Amino acid sequence: MRGLAIALMLLVTSTSFASRTDYANVKRKFDQIEKQQVKPGSRISISSAELNSYVQTELPKVAPPGIRQPLVVLNGHNTATGTALIDFVKLRSAQGKAPNWILRNLFQGEHELSVTARVSSGAGKATVDIEKVELGGIPISGGALDFLIRNYLVPNYPDAKIGQPFALKYRMDRLEVSPGMAYVTMSK
Repeated sequence: MRGLAIALMLLVTSTSFASRTDYANVKRKFDQIEKQQVKPGSRISISSAELNSYVQTELPKVAPPGIRQPLVVLNGHNTATGTALIDFVKLRSAQGKAPNWILRNLFQGEHELSVTARVSSGAGKATVDIEKVELGGIPISGGALDFLIRNYLVPNYPDAKIGQPFALKYRMDRLEVSPGMAYVTMSK
């Protein structure tokens, strides 16, 4: 029994250490990109573990209350899936708006939200298109998806561009997503 407890403690400690190391690595990469300390034409790799460590550390600092347990899966073919537990009532309240009756009764409590998006990029521009959205395992599209984007995404992230090209910053040329790995290629 004591051996099992020690093994579990080592596993938890090593996972925590790996997470801190992953965070430090990706933070250094992002800082180098932002400070334009990366050689022109370089291709910077970001592992799934690094990206998730960054998201799990930084999201609570910038996201409104009501978002927990974020996870990013790098699917490949330039697609990624983000999941999180979302409390829409808390999100709405964080915007300073009282949730309406429908919201309170249909979306009370946490629900797993999953969003799969595709990125197309090149020549210093990118476009992010939403491919699939599921709320509690139920596909969301059409008016319901428009409602979520209009009432939750846009108020919290007004600069977000969905389905519209936008300029990449810091001399980035393109972004690529492979299974378990993302790449940032710098302009030459």
